[in-house]
Amino acid sequence: MPSTARMIISALFLLGFVLLVEWGAWRSMHRMWSQHHRFELLRKVWWAVSVVQFLWFLLYLYRWPVWREHHPQYLLLTHAVLISLLVPKLWLGGTELIEAIRQGIQWLLTRPEGRSGIPRRTFITWSGQAVAGILLTSFAYGMTRGRYGYHVRRIDVPIPDLPDGMEGLRIVQISDAHLGSFLEDFGPVEQGLALIQSLDPDLLCFTGDLVNDHSDEAEPWVSRFKALEARYGKFSILGNHDYADYARRTDEERNAIRQRIREIHGEMGFDLLLDQHRYIERGGDRLLLAGIQNWGKGFRQTGDLDAALEGADTSLPTVLLSHDPTHWEERVMGAKAPVELTLSGHTHGMQMGLELPALGIKISPSRLRYRRWGGLYTEGQQHLHVNRGFGLLGFPGRIGMPPEITELTLRKA
Repeated sequence: MPSTARMIISALFLLGFVLLVEWGAWRSMHRMWSQHHRFELLRKVWWAVSVVQFLWFLLYLYRWPVWREHHPQYLLLTHAVLISLLVPKLWLGGTELIEAIRQGIQWLLTRPEGRSGIPRRTFITWSGQAVAGILLTSFAYGMTRGRYGYHVRRIDVPIPDLPDGMEGLRIVQISDAHLGSFLEDFGPVEQGLALIQSLDPDLLCFTGDLVNDHSDEAEPWVSRFKALEARYGKFSILGNHDYADYARRTDEERNAIRQRIREIHGEMGFDLLLDQHRYIERGGDRLLLAGIQNWGKGFRQTGDLDAALEGADTSLPTVLLSHDPTHWEERVMGAKAPVELTLSGHTHGMQMGLELPALGIKISPSRLRYRRWGGLYTEGQQHLHVNRGFGLLGFPGRIGMPPEITELTLRKA
């Protein structure tokens, strides 16, 4: 855990950043609307909201550990409100900085007698406030309808030397349920589960992060996930959030939570693969399916691929379940391991972005951290599919990055 001094310094830095953003956003609003007859009302509302926002932020910094462990509903509400307000204000502050630079350069290049005529409202200001309004609306949509807008992505995956019996095998992948973030909001999520079942999968694979941090989060969902069926079995692995690492606990408490999470996988009908492999038989042919514990660059590195493949017939087409896509890059890609298809999750696509395949547009803040953050990637004859996640973490919404259910169909290369 980080030291107290480091936490205080981080908190002060964050507070300073928030105050700077607030100042820049207000300057933009003041410059644009100060001559409007309703400006006084706007000013009072703005600062009333800002004071509440600031006090709420201080309370959040103080109570975060307790809320995370005992009151996740407070944490989700706080993230929803603060992020939804901060991001548009951050945009306003950024455009105000650009505007200040523009005015400074224009002031330097203008004769003294003409400096008083430098315009205060420009296209930069107008466009900045328009985009801020769009962002605020997008966040509102993402936290209401967007978070439950389950989307099926269908992908054909070419596999070299795929046996005839495996041609057309359909693997339905879900990942990152983070059941604690739904706060037992069963109705909308059950629609997503029904959509999974409507696909009539041959294999159903869950690629980690069943919970946020505690096994209790999954207890009310056992019967709902148990109802999911797949022709040749349901298989799962653990993600970094399934190890109870993200709160202050004794080793005994942490081990009890881990054990219970493993039991819940079984009660849901999943065959939990802990550095293990299984054979899938269909049409007289076989497929090798392996699954490892979490291994991620910058995260827990428990998974052991060598152990998972020990004694396995790796001449068969092989599908690997590995939560973090960086594992594929570090341990599989480039024929480091005899694996044709790896299924991962973890990134969530940062739960926001813009994807327009017809125009070749695929943008997400997740790209700043992960080179391969969503969709199918191919290097040579090896494939990686990164699922954008079924659930939510941190920010309780999705903007342009709908919760994903993937149907991957194996085809002969």
